[in-house]
Amino acid sequence: MKPVLLLPGRFRNAIRTEDRNTCYPSCLDSCSVETDFNQEYSESGLTNSSDMLNLIRNMNYKAELVRAGKEMLNRHLTVETWGNLSLRDPEKGYVYLTPSAMPYDTITEEDVVVCDLDGNILEGSRKPTVEKDLHLLVYRNRPDINAIIHTHPEDSLVFGVLHQDIPAVIDEGAQSLGGTVHCAEYALPGTEQLAINTLKALGKDGMACLLANHGAICLGKDMKEAFKTGTVLEMEARIYLKALSVGKPVVLSDENVAYMRDFMLHHYGQGK
Repeated sequence: MKPVLLLPGRFRNAIRTEDRNTCYPSCLDSCSVETDFNQEYSESGLTNSSDMLNLIRNMNYKAELVRAGKEMLNRHLTVETWGNLSLRDPEKGYVYLTPSAMPYDTITEEDVVVCDLDGNILEGSRKPTVEKDLHLLVYRNRPDINAIIHTHPEDSLVFGVLHQDIPAVIDEGAQSLGGTVHCAEYALPGTEQLAINTLKALGKDGMACLLANHGAICLGKDMKEAFKTGTVLEMEARIYLKALSVGKPVVLSDENVAYMRDFMLHHYGQGK
């Protein structure tokens, strides 16, 4: 059965849900939406079902970003208010950003800032993350990416303060990260230079990079994959660090990395 969305407030009777936790932005096209809207819908100023679907899409991205912020904190991928997250609606081209310096456990959908790929603010009264331009630069150059998490993690940041790359030393890293995770040259937070350095470190198909003395950038086709990227990055960093303490780690060959990345993208899992 297809999931259906629940709208808060005055739209609650218009659209119902069976499982509030199963509907994410990537499944909007498969969501079943009732079209026999009641009087509340008629009084809302939305004149047709297309308007309602656009509202649902907008609210769904905001809700997902709020949930993801809490998840990043709970997964210990950051501390306090550091780090930031974003989602891109590939159909509309809108980018949803977390607000600057607000605790993730207090952020609401109203705090989310929406802009276009040129950085023009479309919705929201909050100041967006200081790394807005970094997110936008990645989206403009990586059409395959629709979610970005900027973490402040403990394990991979060890290599960030050493200004060292993390090579592919485990299969999971080769499959999910696509090879060596490069460390971007240092630049001050929130600057154009940091955005440029980040894009260079990511390259055309990298899924993560380190920010020297700062944190990490983790990418995904959706938020679920971005969290997978962040989790695998920490796992690989932790294992690599331990291996360095007892010997010389054996790095996977480029050929094997390429094979495993292709296998992950095109063959691993159901329906491939």
